Amino acid sequence: YLLNDLEAAAYGIFTLEDDEFYFLNQGILHHTGNKALIAAGTGLGQAILYDDGRHFRALPSEGGHADFAPRNELEIELLRYLVARFGHVSYERVLSGPGLFNIYRFLKESRGMEEPSWLAEHFSAGDDASATISKAALAGKAEICVKALDLFVSIYGAEAGNMALRFKSVRGLYVGGGIAPKILDKLKDGTFMRSFIDKGRYTELLAAMPVQVVLNPQAGLRGAGYYAAFLSGE
Repeated sequence: YLLNDLEAAAYGIFTLEDDEFYFLNQGILHHTGNKALIAAGTGLGQAILYDDGRHFRALPSEGGHADFAPRNELEIELLRYLVARFGHVSYERVLSGPGLFNIYRFLKESRGMEEPSWLAEHFSAGDDASATISKAALAGKAEICVKALDLFVSIYGAEAGNMALRFKSVRGLYVGGGIAPKILDKLKDGTFMRSFIDKGRYTELLAAMPVQVVLNPQAGLRGAGYYAAFLSGE
């Protein structure tokens, strides 16, 4: 059997202990309904988990390549900047490791924010750009990095909320991938959840959904094992 990476990561949720998650929102416990997973890393993955009455079944998608939908003037400016660079602009152009660097470059080149010399030296040395930006932002060392990560997390929360509406994931929205555990302190500050629930008439529905960060980086591998052990023979 061949599993999509997010399909495996979705199954991995069922192999983890309570201390391998962090609740961004406790929400309300439901005994029926769907779950969903969004995962920013080298790209942006999305998957739905639906209950067939016996098991949760994972459905992979390519939702990360859907059109980026800006919500305010700043994000409209970001979209215009990215359209000029890439033509088609997907959520993955924004919500991924390379996407965080795209946001940083937008703030530098279009908004005129200052790039500290020490930061430019890190980039010139070939250091991982997204990791450098996020570490500087979490340490409060450069305004441009702080702003880049804030915008990244705000858009991340908004798209997670979009997924939760599309799939009606009343049994939980999970934030996986390699980036979330590394920026957990930023995810905790409310930026993500404010965007997640900001859905007009459906704000109350979103506010009642449990939202958890997956902390174990081996969730995908463990999910493949889970599938092989329990589901592959059916």
